[in-house]
Amino acid sequence: MNNTLKPPFVLALDVGTSSTRALLFDASGVAVPNVASQRTYKLTTSAQGEASVNADALANIVEETINETLHLAGPYAQQIVAVALDTFWHSLLGIDASGHPLTPVITWEDTRACDAVYQLRTQFDEQAVHSRTGAHFHACYWPAKIRWLSQNQPELLTQVAQWISFGEYLHRRFLGHSLCSLSMASGTGLLNISTLQWDTELVQALEIHPEQLPALDKAYEGLQGLTREYSASWPALRNVPWFPAIGDGAVACIGSGCIDATHWSVTMGTSSAMRVVIEPGHVLPPPGLWLYFIDARRAILGGALSEGGNLLNWLCNSLKLPLLKDAEAFAAALDPDSHALTILPFISGERSLGWHSEAHLTITGLSSDSSPDEILRAGYEALAYRLFALHKQLCNALQNENHQMQASGGVMFGSSLMKSILADTLGIPIYPSQEQEASARGTALLALEALKVLPDLAHVKPKLLEPILPDSERGKIYRKAAERQERLYQALLEQ
Repeated sequence: MNNTLKPPFVLALDVGTSSTRALLFDASGVAVPNVASQRTYKLTTSAQGEASVNADALANIVEETINETLHLAGPYAQQIVAVALDTFWHSLLGIDASGHPLTPVITWEDTRACDAVYQLRTQFDEQAVHSRTGAHFHACYWPAKIRWLSQNQPELLTQVAQWISFGEYLHRRFLGHSLCSLSMASGTGLLNISTLQWDTELVQALEIHPEQLPALDKAYEGLQGLTREYSASWPALRNVPWFPAIGDGAVACIGSGCIDATHWSVTMGTSSAMRVVIEPGHVLPPPGLWLYFIDARRAILGGALSEGGNLLNWLCNSLKLPLLKDAEAFAAALDPDSHALTILPFISGERSLGWHSEAHLTITGLSSDSSPDEILRAGYEALAYRLFALHKQLCNALQNENHQMQASGGVMFGSSLMKSILADTLGIPIYPSQEQEASARGTALLALEALKVLPDLAHVKPKLLEPILPDSERGKIYRKAAERQERLYQALLEQ
């Protein structure tokens, strides 16, 4: 046994968009070495915009990671005091009265509800809804998804006993019951962020009954009591609390040490986001940004791109380049904006800042001289420019130019080029987090705080690598190119 580890332990489940993990953390939030399991999975996609996954198939994969991690934990398993969970935000799943799925898990990447977004914008004052819920109308949120389902599968709505997120489904499978955290509820676009209740006007307009929405957990309390099957399989977890699911972006802030408004988080994995932890009620989200909850004491203001590693990997695959980790070297050898290309990177529709669900990937400036390496390089730069626009809006909203930008996520960890372009474009240092599993660690830290094993998380200091410093000359080139991208954006999407 490792004598530097401090019991008790928390089992953290991290269900992302392309993979799911189970890890063990000690009482100080340190990951237990060699006690972790990861499984990848693929979404079902279509040309019509579907991006979904079978609920039971994904739950089976999560179950496999729990089995393996408990086996690897050995004697530590008997000192587990809680199971913490984070999942991708915005997922929607309809279940029947027996708890069986009637739909697949419809993920945030699914854009089939684009037409429903237009209908909602015609029916409602979107600015007023945004002020009440912290969310714009968009295909990723529940109002558009439920409206779309009601029009395309009307018989389904009569069968759905409840609409839930995937995290709640996991708990119902393992525990037989669930609660919806404020974090997951705020990511639906249906929560009134002032009253902390489901928004009455939207619920009525969608013609759903209040009992079709999950019960809210405002105190972040753990549930206990595994079903008979899982009590037999996981005796170490039989009597410990299982905390409700929290959005993976929220816990990534906590896990990387971005716990107050002086430490901002930029993440890039499958998608990208920039977030700032604030007190609820501190500021109303300005146009383009969202406000979600971590818990009743903490909210996050920010924005998200539906693109990140998904765009870069798609470019590599489509352009017949090597895998991204190898292809990056060819893109890095090129000079900034030396390709005459302008890209709107909306391969999965646009979220922040314009919330155009129907937006598509656009590349202008192509010629017979354009090379795959140049297109890939332009893809990196295009992502940085959209984060640059998001950063400006956040600075205006918080009137805070004095902050430290901390980076995490698979692309940020693995790509020196992405970090360099982003630092140059923003004109500020980028501090890479040392926490390779920021989401899992964040959900473990919140559970430890709830159990009073740890004091207030404000005392948890971030662990950072040396900063990536901006180059002013390259920055001028990138920001000029960002203006060119913005002109294309205005011409195509802001008509």
